[in-house]
Amino acid sequence: MTPLLQVALGGAIGASARYLTGIGMMRLLGRGFPWGTMTVNFLGSFLMGVLVVVLAEKSGNRFAPLLMTGVLGGFTTYSAFSLDAITIYERGQFGLAALYVFGTLALALGGIALGLTVARGFFA
Repeated sequence: MTPLLQVALGGAIGASARYLTGIGMMRLLGRGFPWGTMTVNFLGSFLMGVLVVVLAEKSGNRFAPLLMTGVLGGFTTYSAFSLDAITIYERGQFGLAALYVFGTLALALGGIALGLTVARGFFA
């Protein structure tokens, strides 16, 4: 399969998973906060850390277009993050907006660091 087809297929899978995660988080925790976006950005960052180790460091990068660019590119969404942040801000919830922005950043960075650490420990 060509890299372009891998990206297209992976993007469809990732976007569908993002949609389902958003619905699941909304049902679980309610609509008052963008938990779905925050969750996919954390999970996507964690999985990116795992995939960097598994694909790039251990088994080559044959599946990188499918998994890293396609699936994770379709799964995570900083455009939705930006919209969520400005929406909270425009509602006048400045503290909550700041918590969301810094919380998402911390979770995304923590997710990739955790993914790298877990995968390196598992595949070392």
